[in-house]
Amino acid sequence: MKKIIDEIATELDISQQKIDRESIGFIESLSTAINSFENAFDRLKAFVSDYVFKNEAEEIHFFKEIKPQLFCKLIYYRKLYNVESMRPNGRNCSQINYIERELDSLKVFFDRNIDFYKYYRSGSTYLDKHYFLRGKPDIQMTVESFYFERDPKFSTACDFKVAKILANELLRIYLNEELLKLEQAQYPHSDLPTFPKTKETWTGSKTDLVELIYALCETESFSFGKITRKRLADYFESVFNIDLGDVYRTYLEIRERNNRTQFLDELKEKLIKKMDEDDSKK
Repeated sequence: MKKIIDEIATELDISQQKIDRESIGFIESLSTAINSFENAFDRLKAFVSDYVFKNEAEEIHFFKEIKPQLFCKLIYYRKLYNVESMRPNGRNCSQINYIERELDSLKVFFDRNIDFYKYYRSGSTYLDKHYFLRGKPDIQMTVESFYFERDPKFSTACDFKVAKILANELLRIYLNEELLKLEQAQYPHSDLPTFPKTKETWTGSKTDLVELIYALCETESFSFGKITRKRLADYFESVFNIDLGDVYRTYLEIRERNNRTQFLDELKEKLIKKMDEDDSKK
């Protein structure tokens, strides 16, 4: 098995390297890569369908780690092909709106699969026998309908979901990079607000700042609501000398807390207390 997997992985890497995002024929190169990926997976499928795994651990490892890592590339390039094929040719603002909608759709997928996402990313294993062994899953489990359309010899309940998560993460990185290019073109440096000569450092937690950024975006407090969350986060990082990391992932963690508005509640409480103290001095 290792030999065939290494051969296919090498083949996929070669196909991936041939894609030149800066070339005129980017969409055409994606189409060619997708065909190569599909041919490689046909060979992998034929091999695995007849292969007898040594034990459950080997089968789980294949469907939880190996197949999704390979399959996610095919899903990613299919998604990328669709995104770029439908991308508007108009002004930067039209393209920005389009990319933001695509990013929003990725967020919807993550939101719907947040429990499974946390299970997979935390390295949990207690449900692996249900998720990553072949055979019809328990009907009570939440399973994508796509499962029933696939070859049961080459699929489990959740290997496709893992591959899709990995592919969406790649697509999110790509879309954010494209969004940054468009925003830099739309807002040249000369038009940006002048940063203070001496930057102040945010000494609160990163989570608190992300909570504040999301609140400010929802109240449209900057640029009449025409600023994206990413651009506002970049601005705060520059002004307050901080690296916020993956802002959306932090937002997901905030949503999982018992008190979702912990920092905002603290701000309100401290401000009211200050006003009450000043009132008492009159």
